[in-house]
Amino acid sequence: MNALLEDIRAEARKGDMDVDVAVYEEAGLDPSEPVLLGSGSLASRIGIFGRDPGRTEVFEREPFIGKGGQLIREALGDRVVFWANTVPYKPVGNKAWSVKVKRRFLPMIRTFLVEHWQGDQLLTCGNVAFEWFGLADPSLKPRLKEYWTRPDRYEATLDVELDGKRITLHPLPHPSPLNATWYPKFPALIRARLQSLA
Repeated sequence: MNALLEDIRAEARKGDMDVDVAVYEEAGLDPSEPVLLGSGSLASRIGIFGRDPGRTEVFEREPFIGKGGQLIREALGDRVVFWANTVPYKPVGNKAWSVKVKRRFLPMIRTFLVEHWQGDQLLTCGNVAFEWFGLADPSLKPRLKEYWTRPDRYEATLDVELDGKRITLHPLPHPSPLNATWYPKFPALIRARLQSLA
């Protein structure tokens, strides 16, 4: 695990990505330090996979504790889960990372999901986290695209395989307060997901 984290730091140190350096400096942190594991458990059957950390996550060095993360944690209660992001760094302006940047960190995040996380049930938060699997394995893109057109995409599931590991995706909308359509519905949706996994 330490070697994997160092690979992530080394990739970040190469630069050429719009990390919100000012926030890291304000928090007294090295901008190459990833917000990755937090209080999660690699042994948990259930994982939460999001886009990228925000300001609060950088300051606390823990994922999913901003406004959206609070909705997730409230639904989880005492349940311990695994946490990960497509890119474990905060971008300037909280804009989604480019495909180019996501590709740079993809090998490490893929290894993290396949070799280190012991679970197989992954709640993806937003279309960026869901579509990451199409970057990880381009052969999945048609199935992901077809799935996303389903009216029940936030209730149904999709089985995918990465390097021989089967993972069941449980898509959810992005839990941002800026997501006016889905933010009010998010608590009920994630509760339903967790009840189905109980």
